[in-house]
Amino acid sequence: MRRILLPLMALAIAGALAHADEPVYRAELIFPLEHWHNHGSCIVEAANGDLIACWFHGSGERQSDDVVINGARKPKGAKEWTKPFVLADSPDLPDTNCCMIIDPKDRLWLLWPAILANTWESALMKYKVSSDYLQKDGPPKWDYMDNLLIKQGDDFPDQVKRKTEEYLGDMKVEGRIKEWVDHNYAQAADKLTRRLGWFTRAHPKFLPDGRFMVGLYSDGFSFSLNAYSDDLGQTWKFSEPIVGGGNIQPSFATKKDGTIVAFMRDNGPPPKRVMVSESKDRGETWSKVEDHPTLENPGAGLELANIANGDWVCIYNDHPQGRHTLAVSISEDEGKTWKWTRHLERTEPKGGSFHYPSIVQGKDGMLHASYTYSEPDALEGKEGKSIKYATFNKAWVMEGDPK
Repeated sequence: MRRILLPLMALAIAGALAHADEPVYRAELIFPLEHWHNHGSCIVEAANGDLIACWFHGSGERQSDDVVINGARKPKGAKEWTKPFVLADSPDLPDTNCCMIIDPKDRLWLLWPAILANTWESALMKYKVSSDYLQKDGPPKWDYMDNLLIKQGDDFPDQVKRKTEEYLGDMKVEGRIKEWVDHNYAQAADKLTRRLGWFTRAHPKFLPDGRFMVGLYSDGFSFSLNAYSDDLGQTWKFSEPIVGGGNIQPSFATKKDGTIVAFMRDNGPPPKRVMVSESKDRGETWSKVEDHPTLENPGAGLELANIANGDWVCIYNDHPQGRHTLAVSISEDEGKTWKWTRHLERTEPKGGSFHYPSIVQGKDGMLHASYTYSEPDALEGKEGKSIKYATFNKAWVMEGDPK
């Protein structure tokens, strides 16, 4: 019997490996197109294989207070996503830029900012934690909720000055550059101003030693910061600022030697590139911000992630002039070069907007992505907005765009 079973098992394994090498791609809208503003999604896979997505939904956070964090789930094996449900709603305040992660204790974290005065500078970070989130429908049962209060050290103004000077180098500090420098120095010196306005965008990250990292950024400063915890969120500390010319919305990957790499959206003047900084001390201090030599970006959100075979994946808008193309690229050399690229969306300018992507790898190796999907009519306030979900494997990316 054993002689018979071994060849059968070998054939089954070979068949599975062959299938893994075949390009696989599927996609659908999480909910039908509508006129509401739906934006800033994040996706995670639960331990049982369910997918959970979150995004913010409402009339517009800069002028309305009806914006909430919505969610939906796709149970493992299901053909459709559940109807959206509310994950968070700060009464009479807009809630935005949500992200999620599942921690080493198998608890679901939802992190997001409440916007106190309809300006990004008034953002107040919040989070919820759930150990009971595997129900087939509806929101998780939350264990507790708290604020993530940002309190930098008293040397923060000196850090901002030092990092700014490091970034500018021999550049002449005049005109708009001087205005930016003076503005940031004044903000850094004011305790209230420097402690408000920081918020999330991309997935947080757990390091192998258990350190919990949450990438934050400020539109007021137009640079980034890393919040980190060594006790699963009971207490928080904050890195030195990651200062560049508009580097926001950090997303992290880890090199084999432990170096943490942050890819960031370019919120500065053109020409725009993905912006990069590295940390060799578990996210506490950061190198000078540089432009990535090859990855272009129109100034839009992106995500970077490690995948199980050691490769890195980046999902991003790759056209410098707009968000009408959305690409996924794979690197075999820890982000130096990106050997394979394929587009999830690719239209002419004004043919649609596909942006603020999120990506995670499932336990079966498949990649799962979610992103804002807006058809041309949505730009005129008509129905045409949703969150789109796509799942694919490395073989599909390696196949490249159709000719």
